[in-house]
Amino acid sequence: MLVALTIRDIVVIDRLSISFGTGMTVFTGETGAGKSILLDALSLALGARGDASLVRAGAKQGEVAAVFDLAADHPVQALLDERGLAVGDQLILRRVQNADGRSRAFVNDEPVSVGLMRDIGVRLVEIHGQHDDRAMVDGARHRALLDAYGGLAKETTMVAEAFAEWRRRSQDLKELGERIAVARADREYLRAAVDELVELAPQPAEETHLADARQRMMRVDRIASDIAEARDVVTGDASPIPILASLVRRLERKAEAADGVLDASVQALDAALSALQEAEAVLANAMAAVTIDPGELERSEERLFALRAASRKHAVPVSELADLTSRLAADLSALETGEERLKALEAETGRALDNYRTNAAALSAARRRAGELLATAVAAELPDLKLERASFNVEIATDTERVSEVGADAVAFVVQTNPGQRQGPLMKVASGGELSRFLLALKVALSDRGSAPTLVFDEVDTAVGGAVADAIGSRLARLADRVQVVSVTHAPQVAARAGAHLLVAKEAIERGTKVATSVAGLSGDSRREEIARMLAGATVTDEARAAADRLILGAA
Repeated sequence: MLVALTIRDIVVIDRLSISFGTGMTVFTGETGAGKSILLDALSLALGARGDASLVRAGAKQGEVAAVFDLAADHPVQALLDERGLAVGDQLILRRVQNADGRSRAFVNDEPVSVGLMRDIGVRLVEIHGQHDDRAMVDGARHRALLDAYGGLAKETTMVAEAFAEWRRRSQDLKELGERIAVARADREYLRAAVDELVELAPQPAEETHLADARQRMMRVDRIASDIAEARDVVTGDASPIPILASLVRRLERKAEAADGVLDASVQALDAALSALQEAEAVLANAMAAVTIDPGELERSEERLFALRAASRKHAVPVSELADLTSRLAADLSALETGEERLKALEAETGRALDNYRTNAAALSAARRRAGELLATAVAAELPDLKLERASFNVEIATDTERVSEVGADAVAFVVQTNPGQRQGPLMKVASGGELSRFLLALKVALSDRGSAPTLVFDEVDTAVGGAVADAIGSRLARLADRVQVVSVTHAPQVAARAGAHLLVAKEAIERGTKVATSVAGLSGDSRREEIARMLAGATVTDEARAAADRLILGAA
C-alpha cells in the first residue's frame, strides 16, 4: 500500500510530506486549494507523462516520491526481479521533472525508464475519476478483470500453455516445410554437392594444417639443396679426397729419406684427409635426415588446391566446408525423409490446435458464467448510486477461429444509462458523474479480485448529494475493508466515513508574496468543523456542526 507521498516544487506545492495508513483516507478543501495537483503529482510518480508546466514557477525542477509497503508475493516483486532491481518490503518510486521538459525516473534510487515506472505504477495504484486518462475504461483490460473476478487463473493458464504448444509445433512445421521446399528445388545440386563433399571429406582446420606442412616441407627442401651442394664439394668429381690420399702415399714413401722433414706434413695432410672423410659421413647422415618424399609435398599441394577449389565453388571459407557438408547432407536427408516427418508434424500440430480449441471453449464458457455474475453484482450496486434506471452488462464476443494466448474472446463492459437507449462502452455512453459511479460499482464488485492494493477516487461524488453521496461513502468504506482507498471529495457524507481526514488549503509563504498548498490532518473538533463547512458553505452554523456530528457518529 501507499505509505507516504513527498512533493517538492510541483505547481503551487512548495514542500509537502503526506503519510497514509490502511483503510480510507479523504482529501477535502475549497475548490482550487490544490487537491487535483496532489493527484497529478502522484500520477507523475506512477509513470504518467511529464510536463514542464508541472514545475513550480521559479524552480529548476520538481520532484515527487511515493513510498509503498510491498508484500513479498506482490507481482511487482517478480517484475523487478526480471529487471535485476533488488527490492525488499519497501519500494520508493521517485520522479524528477525538469523545467526544460525532461524527466528522470528512479526505483529505490536506481535509474529506470519511465515505461518501467508506469508498468510498476499500474500494479500498485488505480486512479479513477471523470477523466478518461484516469478511469478504468480501457477495453483491453476488461478481459483480464473478468478473468480475475471469475477466478479463472487455471483456465487461462491452460489456454496459454495450449497456445504455446500449438505455436511451437506450427513453427516447427513451417521451418521443416520451408527446408523441404528448398531441397526439392535443388535436389540434383544437393545430391551432386553432397557426393563431392563427402568424397573430399574436408576436416575442420585442415587448410591451416596443410599450409603449415607445405611451408615446412619447402623449407626442408631448400636445406636439402644446400647439404647436397656441400656433399658434392666433398665427395663429387672435384672432391679433394683422392688427391690428398695420393699425396699422403707419395710423401710417406719419401719420408724415410727425408730425415723427418716430411713427418709433420704427412700428419697434417693425413688429418685433413680424415676430416674430409668424416665430413662426408656427417653430410650423408644430414642428407638422409632432411630427405622428404617428393610425393608428399605434391599430395599436400593437390589437397590444398582441391579444398580451395571447393571453397570457391560453394562460396564459403575452407574452414566451413565440413559444416557445409553436414548441412547439405541434412537438407538432402530432410528431402528424402522429410515428407514422413512433415506428415507427423502436421498431425501433431492438428492435435495441438484441437487441444487449444477445447481449452479455449471451456474458458469461453467460464467467462460467460463469470460475466453474468459480475453483471448481477454491479447491477445490485446501481440503485443506491442513483443509477436505478441504468444497466451494466459484460459483452463477450467469441471468434472460434481466433487462436491467441488469451483465448477466443473479446470482452467489453457496456452500459445503458436509460431504458430504450443503446448499450455502449462506458466512456461513450456515461456522463462524467455517471461514469464515476459506474466505476465505483464495478470496483466494489471487483474489490477482492483483480484490484490494485491502492485505489484513488477523484471526486467520484461530483454532482450528487444526500442519499447518493451517502451510498458512495458507504461503498468506499466497504472497499477500504479490503484495499487502501484514497478519495478526493466534496461530499460531507463521504468525508465522514473516512478513517483519516486531510485538509488541503492554500497558505501564504515568503512574507505573503507567494502561496503554497498545505495538507493538515484533521481530527476531533477540526474535523467536525471541516465537515460542517462542507455542509453549510462559507458560514458554518451550529446546525451545520450538529449535522456534522450526526454524520460522523452515523459513520462510526
